[in-house]
Amino acid sequence: MRIAVVGVGLIGGSLAITLKENGFAQHIIGVDAKQENLDKAIRRRLIDEDKSLEAAVAASDIIILSTPVDALLHLLPRVLDQVDQQVVIDVGSTKSRVLEVVDYHPKRGRFVATHPMAGTEYSGPEAAIPKLFEGKCTVIIDQEQSDKDALERVRNLYQSIPMRMVELDRQAHDLHTAYVSHISHISSFALALTVLEKERDESRIFELASGGFDSTVRLAKSSPDMWVPIFRQNRDNVLDVLDEHINQLARFRSLLIKKDFETFYSLMQEANRIKRILS
Repeated sequence: MRIAVVGVGLIGGSLAITLKENGFAQHIIGVDAKQENLDKAIRRRLIDEDKSLEAAVAASDIIILSTPVDALLHLLPRVLDQVDQQVVIDVGSTKSRVLEVVDYHPKRGRFVATHPMAGTEYSGPEAAIPKLFEGKCTVIIDQEQSDKDALERVRNLYQSIPMRMVELDRQAHDLHTAYVSHISHISSFALALTVLEKERDESRIFELASGGFDSTVRLAKSSPDMWVPIFRQNRDNVLDVLDEHINQLARFRSLLIKKDFETFYSLMQEANRIKRILS
């Protein structure tokens, strides 16, 4: 299987090295807007060679689009214009806007919308790791709009990693990811800014930081180049979730003001239920 990876950063690079190591891909072609990223990917043996987008599409069986979601709005139609029997997948964190631009494309059936739910706070080909997706979940979106053979090929790809698969429509996907991913990143960015603002006066704050603080603000290290487009495309869902998050913070603030620690305790117990869900 010959695979083209368009965007050889954390996600694209990790898929590339995983599919090479597990034998699903015999040859991987890299495409990226930055030659520096391609050079790094070749040095790390994430890809076998780099080509232009047009040459990579023509030479591949599967094309994986792993760019910021705003770039997908013009990249995906352009790639579908060039395919014949090749299969195109994306790995973006939002879907409604992206899918709208190809809903009536004559080659729509060759595209399978996916979202492998894994990642780290780091970016670039140097952040790619081979077992990033192993055992994780990938979402296949609006699968009924994809050709059966294309869908089967993509399922085989993710099973080879291996990953669990679930199916959602675009609206459900974007709402659920706002809850389980996008709000976590906004919260982490906000907490980091809060502490950085306070640190101007309290220079020893970071000397006291431990694992709990690091895990809470870990996502604040994430790339704005990737996350601003996600927030832009999923704005309405993120606003809805953010409003609820602000309401919950306000509840805790009010209880602290009132010194109502009995209710505070009850809310914390209620929050502990998340352990059963996540396990």
